[in-house]
Amino acid sequence: MSPLKHVDALLRRVASRRILVIGDVMLDHYVQGDATRISPEAPVPVVHVSGESDRLGGAANVANNISALGAAVEVVGAIGDDANGRALRARLADQKVAFDERLVLPGVATITKARVIVRNQQLCRLDREERAASYRKLLEDPGRAALLEDKIATCDGVILSDYAKGVLSTANIARISDIARRHGRFVALDPKPASGNEFQDLDLLTPNLKEALEMCGLRDGLAREIDFGELCGAIWRRYRPHNLIITLGADGMLIAHEGKASAQIPTAARQVYDVSGAGDTVIAALTLALTSGAELEEAAHFANAAAGVVVGKVGTATVSPEELRRLNTDG
Repeated sequence: MSPLKHVDALLRRVASRRILVIGDVMLDHYVQGDATRISPEAPVPVVHVSGESDRLGGAANVANNISALGAAVEVVGAIGDDANGRALRARLADQKVAFDERLVLPGVATITKARVIVRNQQLCRLDREERAASYRKLLEDPGRAALLEDKIATCDGVILSDYAKGVLSTANIARISDIARRHGRFVALDPKPASGNEFQDLDLLTPNLKEALEMCGLRDGLAREIDFGELCGAIWRRYRPHNLIITLGADGMLIAHEGKASAQIPTAARQVYDVSGAGDTVIAALTLALTSGAELEEAAHFANAAAGVVVGKVGTATVSPEELRRLNTDG
């Protein structure tokens, strides 16, 4: 029997949730084209552009995944008043992701990643961003802090999406966690060890295996030698997450509660085209399921199925309730 045997009931509960996503929002800009000759000016390909498109990246993609699954969602992130910021806000509105215009940061460049794609292969990427201090001030302003408390008080759960760009600092994570605890709200974090942030006692952590090893000061090269039980215990001793899901790529997910590994579930992916944004899908689906009353293992199967659909698509993508129902029926 499918591990998603109650998916219809869970999706109905998910549709009543309201989630607040806080973190590093980005605009993903794609330039598609073909290259059939080399430039006479330099030994580089000449790309004939056939189309351009914008997608939501980073924390904005987490929010987009929540919206796609039918829940209400608002995102808090550093968006400037530049052209890319306006494009990002328009895209959020198109995807039914709320954003408070009072949080726009004047004079700050919106984080943007422009990718040139030739025949489904990425030729190059052009990044626009500022130093972390420029984005960190978003949550350090007293007026915005008051807004943030109101938003946390009226949601069912908070997702912190850290891409090491600056919005989330140790102090900001602690401040958000304190507010959430006062209001009895669920807090999940997709950690980025490179940011150097410290935190404890969150409801959910969702690192991939490389990040989990880094959180314990271990090298990725030791992945084959590590004992998963010891890894979960080490993360528990340092960070005290109530629930821990470590994504293992083609090997599925590792589930742990209160530092004790309880299960490893195989991947639900049938084909893999692109793993971009799969972690965003995982934390979105897990948070929705857990705030809807699902047990941890049920929530993990729900998120695993959602990620399995997403990696079968090109680029950052989302999964719909209909796709999950169809996967459940086919499985």
